[in-house]
Amino acid sequence: MIDHRLLTLGGRLRRGEVSADARQMFLVGGREADAFYRQRFSHDRVVRSTHGVNCTGSCSWKVFVKDGIITWEAQQVDYPSTGPDMPDYEPRGCPRGAAFSWYEYSPTRIRHPYVRSALLEPYREAKARLGDPVEAWRAVTSDPEISRAYKRARGKGGLVRTTWEEAMEIVAAANVATIADWGPDRIAGFSVLPAMSMVSFGAGARYLQLIGGVNLSFYDWYADLPVASPQVFGDQTDVPEAGDWYNSQYLMMWGSNLPLTRTPDAHFMTEARYHGQKVVAVSPDYADNTKFADQWLRVAPGTDGALAQAMGHVILSEFHVKRQEPFFLDYMRRHTDAPFLLELDTSSDGTGYVPGRFVTADSVPGVAEGAPKNEFRPLVWDRQRGPADPGGTLADRFTPEGEGKWNLLMEGVRPIMSIAELDATGVSVRGVEVLLPRFDLPGSTTPAGSVGGGVLHRGVPATRLADGRLVTTVYDLLLANYGVERKGLPGRWPEDYHDATAPGTPAWASELTGVPGPAMIRVAREFAVNAIETRGRSQILMGAGINHYYHADEIYRAILALTSMCGTQGVGGGGWAHYVGQEKVRPIAGWSQFAFALDWQRPARQMISTGFWYLTTDQWRYDDTPAERLASPLGAGTLAGKTAADTMVEAMRRGWTPSYPTFNRNPLLLGRQAEEAGMKPAAYVVDQLTRGELRFAAEDPDAPENFPRILASWRTNLLGSSAKGTEYFLRHMVGAGGDVNATETPEGRRPASMTWREPAPEGKLDLIWTADFRNTSTTLHSDVVLPAATWYEKYDLATTDMHPFIHSFNAAIDPPWQARSDFDIYRQLAGMVSAWAPTYLGTQTDIIPVPLSHDTPDAMTMAHGDVSALPQQWMPGVTMPKLVAVERDYTQILNKFDTVGPLVEKPGIPAKGIMLIADEEMDELRRAHGTGRGAGAGRPLIDTPIKAGDAVMHMSGATNGRLATQGWRTLSKRTGTPLVELSEEEAGRQITFADTQIKPQPVITTPEWSGSEHGGRRYSAFVVNVEHAKPWHTLTGRMHYYLDHDWMRDMGESLPTFRPPLDFACLYGEAAPGSVSASQAGTAQVAVRYLTIHNKWAIHSQYYDNLYMLTLGRGGQTIWMSPADADKIRVRDNEWVEAYNRNGIVAARAVVSHRIPEGTVFMHHAQERTMNTPVTESSGRRGGTHNSLTRIVLKPSHFAGGYAQLSYAFNYIGPTGNNRDEVTLIRRRTDQEVTF
Repeated sequence: MIDHRLLTLGGRLRRGEVSADARQMFLVGGREADAFYRQRFSHDRVVRSTHGVNCTGSCSWKVFVKDGIITWEAQQVDYPSTGPDMPDYEPRGCPRGAAFSWYEYSPTRIRHPYVRSALLEPYREAKARLGDPVEAWRAVTSDPEISRAYKRARGKGGLVRTTWEEAMEIVAAANVATIADWGPDRIAGFSVLPAMSMVSFGAGARYLQLIGGVNLSFYDWYADLPVASPQVFGDQTDVPEAGDWYNSQYLMMWGSNLPLTRTPDAHFMTEARYHGQKVVAVSPDYADNTKFADQWLRVAPGTDGALAQAMGHVILSEFHVKRQEPFFLDYMRRHTDAPFLLELDTSSDGTGYVPGRFVTADSVPGVAEGAPKNEFRPLVWDRQRGPADPGGTLADRFTPEGEGKWNLLMEGVRPIMSIAELDATGVSVRGVEVLLPRFDLPGSTTPAGSVGGGVLHRGVPATRLADGRLVTTVYDLLLANYGVERKGLPGRWPEDYHDATAPGTPAWASELTGVPGPAMIRVAREFAVNAIETRGRSQILMGAGINHYYHADEIYRAILALTSMCGTQGVGGGGWAHYVGQEKVRPIAGWSQFAFALDWQRPARQMISTGFWYLTTDQWRYDDTPAERLASPLGAGTLAGKTAADTMVEAMRRGWTPSYPTFNRNPLLLGRQAEEAGMKPAAYVVDQLTRGELRFAAEDPDAPENFPRILASWRTNLLGSSAKGTEYFLRHMVGAGGDVNATETPEGRRPASMTWREPAPEGKLDLIWTADFRNTSTTLHSDVVLPAATWYEKYDLATTDMHPFIHSFNAAIDPPWQARSDFDIYRQLAGMVSAWAPTYLGTQTDIIPVPLSHDTPDAMTMAHGDVSALPQQWMPGVTMPKLVAVERDYTQILNKFDTVGPLVEKPGIPAKGIMLIADEEMDELRRAHGTGRGAGAGRPLIDTPIKAGDAVMHMSGATNGRLATQGWRTLSKRTGTPLVELSEEEAGRQITFADTQIKPQPVITTPEWSGSEHGGRRYSAFVVNVEHAKPWHTLTGRMHYYLDHDWMRDMGESLPTFRPPLDFACLYGEAAPGSVSASQAGTAQVAVRYLTIHNKWAIHSQYYDNLYMLTLGRGGQTIWMSPADADKIRVRDNEWVEAYNRNGIVAARAVVSHRIPEGTVFMHHAQERTMNTPVTESSGRRGGTHNSLTRIVLKPSHFAGGYAQLSYAFNYIGPTGNNRDEVTLIRRRTDQEVTF
């Protein structure tokens, strides 16, 4: 019992009157202590905005402003409803986003323009002496001593405050001088993921394209781009919105950690439990999402492909061969290349057959005779007629004769799936042995030839065509590849699921992955049974956890095969769901016109970043990867004698992939020389190449005339986030040194197609300039740093893969200090170049080499994917890039920047093979925003971000119902199927910027994408293909299991095949994972797999340096390791370790955790080295970033192009900046007292 007198005593301790029963105290006043809190959350106004960070959330936020100061933010809760039967999309946000306003007034905020003093002082002196900014720039950069001095000063301090006028003058002078002296293709710009702030990205890209500069890709460079997507679908990352997870009844999270990387949407996964959804997690560690799973498959890093192949073995064995499930077989017959015919070629040693090319109509008499492009018309075997054209193939897509026939209806054609079905028809069928590659053998057993390579002996049913060629189907070959035995076929087959000696079985996969065989079998069966019972609502969420490996394309193809084997693609709640970055610019057609200035001139210069950085940072000098060591043991040998670098150079020369800078001559000079020679530009270039007087720049990347000269960065942190091989960047591109430990490739192992120069250049770039609102590794290595507006200080647009809405950024306050928006920065730069152009540039002809492009007739350039059949001479658009002459009037750059050009009306806006004609929209924009001057006279103004955003939304079917309906009508003429209904009810709807300021706006179903929001359904990819018989953009018009390009066959990757992580011990003689040795200091060191995963308290490098997030983490760089590995090197939790390999050195604290598997360490990527990173014992210099331990390793098959769905498009296909195969040594620091 509490003494009543004690309660009464409270009235004496604190002033007030206590009631008789001691239950109440009566006070007057005393609220002064609350005043701070009331004032803290009071505000004058609330402004809607969002966050321009690559988190995919695209969350709408309320920004609270008081007395012109941003005080805090909170989540908006007015998203359109998803309806009564599922959860809504709100509230959206995460702790990282809720901390953003800290940046507004943080110590890291860039408040004023800065220039490095080692550059600024000689520039000022030269300008005072010469009286001209352009001449001053030339004087500074042409002086070897001055140039070397300011480049070596990069990253070492010395940035001094200057005026906007002077900073911009330097940047403009550098641009003008570089265009005139070296060529516009020596000016490159890097910015990332436009969906997260598409007008800001577009402003910089628009400027670059108007001057003839180069936009560097980002999706492939981040290794977020799944190369398997174009290989299989002929489309890049079209995936379901997050709400569609709720529609799934069986959900697998495979390399995608939803609560950490998809925080605002993870609730859909957890809430789906209420209707009985089962969730399976596949990951090597006990990740944040694992605790939500019903079952966890703990897979060894990089072995996911083996797990997927074993699951496929179970599904094909039980549901295809034994059960012959009609739903699966009918789906595959119509929507995949499974029934298509393949030739079988005799193997080089004559012991069996190897898979060849697709059988096409050009070689089969009586099939599609007289039809055009029959070499791109693959055939199936009809039950009644034999080889037949099923329609919907590439041959029907672009030819006049194919109009109305490009569809998947297969009218009058009943394809067989297996040649074995012909037994009942009297056609002669025999089983033949096929040889297939494997890559799972120990690397130590294959000291020559393919690393880990071997040969499988399997069998397929086959028959002969009239001309004697032996053929089978893709389906037959797929079953053989997965080790699914059928009666009467030759070959060596697994005895059962428990046969660990046969690739494909659960027992075999278990030895590689560590996942128990019974668990694989159970999940495979459940996935398939659920797909049957729900008609396809089994879904796999995939992400960076598996897509950042060198062989990620093969991992993905094995997983994607599961989705199509079970009829899940194009089904709401089913299929693949690849999430890595904020990739989906929903108004993509209109945005592309604005961003790449395609409204004024075509084409754009768009470059593969991985190739650009590989050459510019000279990583090619340290890379002696022999292509044949990566190739198939059954390959035809076309890769023999080549390094990986050689394959890239060949692809560039052939026009399979872009190459900028392209030639060892200014493209403007080439234009002038062609005119002086009285020749057409293309003919002149061919003549110069034939004479040997002109070379591709990639053949001699260390020649000064081939250096990129200027790099502009905005909306990105290249050196602190994505620079694979950071130390090579610092040494060769930046010129600031670096801790590269590798030695250059010795003679005899160097690329045969590239010129080797001594010594290697250091500091190739004359100017690195960056616009950002916070100091980063990139700004600290830049010559000019400009203060950019934050996301709460500008107007812009945002969309995402995760939800179907478009919404806006809005300025809650004017940019403080001297900050300016990206749009204003590039607009000013355009004005300065235009003003100086009459003196230096004028009007010139620019010759642009263009790769063979996807979604165009270029896809029908190289028949059968047969490289050897191409002509041997230079032929633009056939054996080399297309050559397009563009007239550039540099005096009109600003006037064009400010207006929408005429090409959007004629010929129109390209949208996946059709044209959208935005004529009425231009009239609307003229009335709303006025018209421009000079070259832009009479054209709609887009001289502000709001006007530009409006124009983007007027030029896309996703935001303009009239254009969407027009596009579906055009596409319907090609397919011969009704499609207009997909958007017809919204034909009168036009979303404007003002609409997005009110609340997020649902987008419209458009032919720019393959899914449908029609009728309020949740978006899911390929719904239009499956429900409306529209073909995929591939050779067969179907999803592909098989790829017959020569390079794909030579790499052994015609089919989904397990390829383990790269064996660096065999390839390069580096330490093997798991090995323990003594370091130079005499301490123990262990070799471990090194994975750079996403951070819980950051989004890439954003938020990592935020005080709130540093507090939640450990306040600096960390490396997570298992207790077993920690014991090997005698390190305890939170002690300092150093990790190092041939690429560089990292200093970090150890986080010792049971969640990490032995033999692997995790280092959260993009932990800025500006935060508490000490000097290393090994080099005496400050420790590096997570990418100091990585490098660029090129994969030859990523360059296979010029054919069908493998043709090039920006951020569609190309070499990836993969980094998950890396191995590092790690040791405890001898001295735990560190210095910074």
